[in-house]
Amino acid sequence: MTQNSRQVSTAILISGSGTNLQAFIDATRDGLLDLSIVVVVSNRADAYGLMRAVDAGITTECVQNKDYPNRAAFDEALVDTLEKYEPELLILAGFMRILTATLVQRYDGKILNIHPALLPNYPGLNTHQRVIDAGEKWHGSTVHFVTEELDAGPSILQGRVPVFANDTADMLSARVQAIEHKIYPQAAALFTSGRLEYKNGKSWLDGVQLDKPVQYDDVF
Repeated sequence: MTQNSRQVSTAILISGSGTNLQAFIDATRDGLLDLSIVVVVSNRADAYGLMRAVDAGITTECVQNKDYPNRAAFDEALVDTLEKYEPELLILAGFMRILTATLVQRYDGKILNIHPALLPNYPGLNTHQRVIDAGEKWHGSTVHFVTEELDAGPSILQGRVPVFANDTADMLSARVQAIEHKIYPQAAALFTSGRLEYKNGKSWLDGVQLDKPVQYDDVF
């Protein structure tokens, strides 16, 4: 953690196994990240990430999208749940729901997401197979601020991995996930230290607008 870091009240949103959630839990426990995970929220009651949170002594909430008639109603319920914990930062860690303007505007500049591709290339789903099919030499993951446009918020950090000739989507996914577990907590640390800001629709690091994301090797 950096000298100027402070305990930033953070909510982490999940939908599945919660491996990125575990990376945050571990980084916080090991003193590498100075944030307070006040709640983990899932849109699925069977998400294994909820058990990770319980094991770490973190409060959990479940707001199931299937219980609401549309995305807007679900997001309103999600905001109501989050408001109880007054988070200063939202981290989407495998949260498989597209957010509406209701939530994005409420937490404008305070929502981080990670996408398994080197944005702006390959937004959307099934990135690993798409990268293999396209014959790309590099793949990776991008941490970015969330805006109302899907996977289009300003980038912060990128981690790259090589694509090998014998790669399957699962093999490539495993390597990308490993790098995610490193760069995602690092991006959160930049935010908690005050070094990272969202201004005028852009990412700013140490008072300088980022024209391109910081590469993994530049950070570690």
